[in-house]
Amino acid sequence: MTGQDWLEKDFYAALGVPKDADAAAIKKAYRKMARQLHPDQNPGDAQAEARFKDIGEAYAVLSDPEQRRQYDGLRAMAGGPRFTAGGRPGAGGSAGFEDVFGGMFGAGGPGPGGGRVRYSTNAGGAGGFEDLLGGLFGGGGAGFGARGPQQGQDLAATTTLPFRAAAEGAPVTLTVEGRTITARVPAGVRDGQKIRLRGKGRPGENGGPAGDLVITVKVGAHPVFALDGTNVRVTVPVSFDEAALGAQVEVPTLDGGTVRVKVPEGTPSGRTLRVKGRGITTAQGTGDLLVQVQVVVPQRLSGAARDAVEAFAEATAGEDPRADLRAQART
Repeated sequence: MTGQDWLEKDFYAALGVPKDADAAAIKKAYRKMARQLHPDQNPGDAQAEARFKDIGEAYAVLSDPEQRRQYDGLRAMAGGPRFTAGGRPGAGGSAGFEDVFGGMFGAGGPGPGGGRVRYSTNAGGAGGFEDLLGGLFGGGGAGFGARGPQQGQDLAATTTLPFRAAAEGAPVTLTVEGRTITARVPAGVRDGQKIRLRGKGRPGENGGPAGDLVITVKVGAHPVFALDGTNVRVTVPVSFDEAALGAQVEVPTLDGGTVRVKVPEGTPSGRTLRVKGRGITTAQGTGDLLVQVQVVVPQRLSGAARDAVEAFAEATAGEDPRADLRAQART
């Protein structure tokens, strides 16, 4: 975009905001208009496409504090949209750029030949209009406010997935600054994990690369399963006799089936048993199913069951399950 473009285009009017609008108001206005004018919403509408491009140019300038400062400064000196590249003021008394810059540099009076000192607007000539403006505002000779290639800004978004979709991987569709972006979340994504999509952020400037889109994934809870990397955790209740004597128990798996797991004799509550290859499958391999044993104590006992427990207590009266705890506490 050249310096002359900045003179001729009213970016505030393009976005429908006042000149003293703050950054939040400018961003809000741009997002609203971008959604309305996006080519996906107006297929084949050349006018909407042109307006979409215009508001994109306006937002690129007004959202950058330094470019906005330069833009406001130039238009303030030039008298806003009345600023022209003509030689003399029009009937309304508005000055051309020679008058403005002539006054600034003491060149407003007649030149040696009796005419005004003129500033060339030829693109190919050294010391032309845009070189002059570039020198005033720290830009280069390629155009007013021109900078080298600038990478676009990274953008952030959040998406929420049901547990099973996060475990198996799923596509997600997001709307970011008026653009619709579809991405696939990999299998086994963790709650709070961030996924970076290269080049899906804000477009770059002057040929620079686009920024990235960073998606924070929130994973819904599941009543049975939990993710642990590529492993799947599940807590399985077992009865006292199954834990004490050993047993084979059916354990649910994430794919909707079950697997038989051996609970060894004397398994304490809280021990984790591992079933290989029944976790999350990713490009790096497949995780395991981690089965945590939870010994269940019955809340009510029948007469026969109570007699059996009392008999067990009498048979094991010489054993103290807390002996090691006391010994470790003294260390």
